Amino acid sequence: MKQPPANALASRDSGTVSPLTHKCLSMANYFRQHWVLYVMLIPGLFFLFVYKLLPLWGLQIAFKDYKMFAAETPWKAITESAWVGFKHFKKLFGSSQFAKVLRNTLVINFLKILWLFPIPILCAILLNEIRCRIYQKLCQTMIYVPYFFSWVLIFGIFYSLLGSYGIVNSVISALGGERINFFGDQGVFRGILIFTEGWKEIGYNTVIYLAAITGIDPTLYEAAKMDGANKFQQILNITLPGLLPTIVLMLIMKVGYILTTGFEQVLVFYNPSVYDVADIIETYVYRIGLGQADFSLATALGLFNAVVAFILIVGANTVSKKTLGRSIW
Repeated sequence: MKQPPANALASRDSGTVSPLTHKCLSMANYFRQHWVLYVMLIPGLFFLFVYKLLPLWGLQIAFKDYKMFAAETPWKAITESAWVGFKHFKKLFGSSQFAKVLRNTLVINFLKILWLFPIPILCAILLNEIRCRIYQKLCQTMIYVPYFFSWVLIFGIFYSLLGSYGIVNSVISALGGERINFFGDQGVFRGILIFTEGWKEIGYNTVIYLAAITGIDPTLYEAAKMDGANKFQQILNITLPGLLPTIVLMLIMKVGYILTTGFEQVLVFYNPSVYDVADIIETYVYRIGLGQADFSLATALGLFNAVVAFILIVGANTVSKKTLGRSIW
């Protein structure tokens, strides 16, 4: 009978186990101790699978001449539809409509970043300097509450203010001026989008920066006071550097999603008279995908949008890492 190696016998006798076995035992022990946390992961993993991983099967619609009724179910119809390669991408990139919606998307979101990105930082710094806690919480609540309003409700609020017979136009008319078509004037409509976006989102972003400020060591401010630094110098040399990691993170996220933000807002606010300046990629996908039932072209546009967003967020992260030494990963 063949005898086991001497080192194996020594290992067994000494009670030692291999590194792989030890790691597996450690993981099993950790799972037994924290099984509740893994149970809590189930809803998130289910959401990830259903809404993120499962739809990846449908991406092939962009490369097929999709016919919904080519099979018993729309799911099976994907397989039965004819493969056409990059036909829909060529159609998409050769369309003047695509160039217009891409330009509108970039311009609108760039203006939002330019005008709205610095405001939450300033609001957070100003709120942090309020010494009366009751007044600070009151101000914070007032700017944070609009974040919970739906875009439909916000449109109703601003239409009652800026509509043709709203409060603002009624005042203008009473003073002898001409009524302004805020929601139909192409020169004004983008400003409405930027203003309403700021009114709704600034409070939420302010809370993020306030949380970052609370993580700054208070002793730094005390040392600065002892050195004779005034409030502006403290903000410039302590608060802003402390906020820099959060600012970089938020800016990278904004740049990465520059093609995929504003859908609900634009869909609710815009109308055919401002399509030329307000129709963005996501609303265009919605109109040709559901309105015209051209699912292949809509999928091609959505895939292009996702690829560009991925390139932008990776590029912004790389630039930030090389220039500022800070990044998401």
